[in-house]
Amino acid sequence: MKKQARNEKIRNIAIIAHVDHGKTTLVDHMLRQSGTFRAGAAVEERVMDSMDLERERGITIAAKNCSVIFKDCKINIVDTPGHADFGGEVERALQMVDGAILLVDASEGPLPQTRFVLKKALEAHLSIVVVINKIDRGDARPQEVLNEIYELFIDLDATEDQIEFPIIYAVGKQGIAKKNIDDVATDLRVLFETILDEVPGPSYDEEKPFQFLVSNLGYSDYLGRLAIGRIVNGEVSAQDREGLVCIQRGNKVVPVKLSSIQVYHGLKFEVAERALAGDVVVLAGVEGVEIGDTFCKKDNAVALKRIVVDEPTVAMKFCVNTSPFAGTEGKFVQSRRIADRLYKETLHNVALMVEDGDQADTFIVKGRGEFQMAILIETMRREGYEIMVGRPEIIMKEEDGKTLEPIEHLYIDCDELYTGIVTEKLSIRKARMLNLVNHGTGRVRLEFSVPSRSLIGFRNEFLTDTRGTGIMNSYLLGYEKYRGEFMSRTTGSLVSDRAGEAVAYALFHLEPRGTLFVVPNDKVYEGMIVGEHNRDNDLNVNPCKTKKLSNMRAAGKDDNIILSPVLPMTLERAIEFIRADELVEVTPKSIRLRKAVLPAAQRFV
Repeated sequence: MKKQARNEKIRNIAIIAHVDHGKTTLVDHMLRQSGTFRAGAAVEERVMDSMDLERERGITIAAKNCSVIFKDCKINIVDTPGHADFGGEVERALQMVDGAILLVDASEGPLPQTRFVLKKALEAHLSIVVVINKIDRGDARPQEVLNEIYELFIDLDATEDQIEFPIIYAVGKQGIAKKNIDDVATDLRVLFETILDEVPGPSYDEEKPFQFLVSNLGYSDYLGRLAIGRIVNGEVSAQDREGLVCIQRGNKVVPVKLSSIQVYHGLKFEVAERALAGDVVVLAGVEGVEIGDTFCKKDNAVALKRIVVDEPTVAMKFCVNTSPFAGTEGKFVQSRRIADRLYKETLHNVALMVEDGDQADTFIVKGRGEFQMAILIETMRREGYEIMVGRPEIIMKEEDGKTLEPIEHLYIDCDELYTGIVTEKLSIRKARMLNLVNHGTGRVRLEFSVPSRSLIGFRNEFLTDTRGTGIMNSYLLGYEKYRGEFMSRTTGSLVSDRAGEAVAYALFHLEPRGTLFVVPNDKVYEGMIVGEHNRDNDLNVNPCKTKKLSNMRAAGKDDNIILSPVLPMTLERAIEFIRADELVEVTPKSIRLRKAVLPAAQRFV
C-alpha cells in the first residue's frame, strides 16, 4: 500500500488567466513583497516576460518559473500564457503544480481562454484560488463577475469541493489583496496566507526512490541543456549525479551524469546540494533530453506518465526562400539550418509537430493556431532566418467515412450598432449563433459556433467592420461534420509583371485598381504581390512604369503626384491575406507577398 506524504515546506502554484487580466503584474508584486529583490534595486515591470516579443505585445508566450519565500515556506510560481494557441505551455506547467490562482478581470469577467485554462486545471484536480483583479476599474462589477465564475465552474463539471473555492479581491497594479471588497489592505499578505492554507503541499510516495519528470527545457552557455521539472518521488543530492538514468520516448534507458542540481530562488537558479520530493528543480548538463522524459535511479528505472497535449489543429508550409532577393537580407537560408531550427523548437514546445513536406526543402509545421505560428515565424526572423510560409491549413479528421473539422466557440463583444454586419459576415463563413446578450450599455455579447478555418483572415475584417472597437476570442469546442465551402477572400491580387523599383507615377495610376502594399523606391520582382485587386481575379501590373519624356510642352504645369498612405504589412496580416497559390516571404528586414509560381507565363497556362 502506498505511503503518501506531503512536503509542507513547499507550495507549487500556477497563475492562470485570460490575456491581459494581470498575471505577470501580480507576480511582479509577489516577488517584490516577498523580499526577492533587495531594497532600492531597480526592477523593470513585467519582469517575468523576458522575451522581446512578450514585452512588445504585452502577452505571455512561454510558461516561466520563479519562487518566493513566505513564513519559511517556499512557493514555486509558474506564470502561464493566457492565449489558447499556447495551450501546450499551460498543459506542461500544470504538471508541476498542486494548485492554481485563477485571475479574472473585475470588468471583463471570465473570457474564453479563462475557460480553456481552467478546464485543464480542473481536469488535473488542482486546488483553485479565485482572485478577482482590477477592482479599482471604473467599470468594475465584481459581484456579477463572481456569479459568472460560479457558472463557469458548474459548466465545466467542477466537483463540490472545487466549487467551494476561496475568493480574493485584488488590485494587482498596486500589489493589494483582501478578503472582502470593503477591507483596507496595503499588501498581498492575504494572498500569500490563502496559498499556504488552501493549496496542499506536494504529495509523494515515501517508499519510492527518486523520480523526476521533465516539464520544460532551457539552455545555458556554461552548463549546456537544462531539464526543468518537479521531483515526483524521493530526493536527489550531489552524490547521486552519476547513478541516474534518463528514460526517453519508447522506454529507451540512457545513463546520465549531472553537472549540477539547481533550485529556483526568485527569478534565478541557485546550486543546491540536495533537493526533496515536490520541489521544482533544474538538472544541468544532460544532452538529448526531451520534455516528458523521466530521470530516476539506475537500479529502479520506472518511467512516469509522459506529458500528453491536445492535438494540433493547424498546419503550415515552411520552405526555403526562392525569390530573386533570396540571401540578401538574412544569415540563414539553407534548408538544413531551417530544419534544425524547426526541430529544435519542438523540443521546447510540445504542442508543435514538424514533418518533411512532399517537396524538397519543404516542411510542414503543425500547431494550435495561426497566432502560435506567427510567433514562431517572428522569432526565427529575428534570429536571422529567411523563409517562405504558406497559408495556414486546418487539419481535418476522417471518421466512419465522414470528414470532420475543428469547431471553435467564438465570443464577440462589440457595439450594438455593428451586430448586423458581424452576424452577416460570420453566417457567410458557416457560423451558427448560440447566444446574444445585451447588457443595455450599448455593447452586446455574441456567441457563435464557427469552423476554425473561418477565423483565418477574419480578425482584420472584423476590426475594420467594428471600427477597431470589437473584441473577439475563441477556444476549441471539438470536431463536427464538415460544414461546406465558402469564399473567404473575394478580392484578387495585383502582381508585378517585372523586376525593378516601384515608381510613384506607376503607383498613382494603379491606385484605382485596388489597395497597394508597396511605396515608391521599393524593390519588386516578377510574381511579387504589390497590392490587393478590387475584383476577384489577379491582375498583372507594371509598378515600375515611368512617365514618357518628350520635348512636347504641356499646356499647364503637371500635377503633383500624391499617393494614399500605405498600411505597413505585418506578419499576421500577410498570413491572413494570402490564398492557397500564394506565399509570404519573411526575412529579417522585409515581409513580402508573392505568387508560388513567379513567371506570369507559367501561371496563366
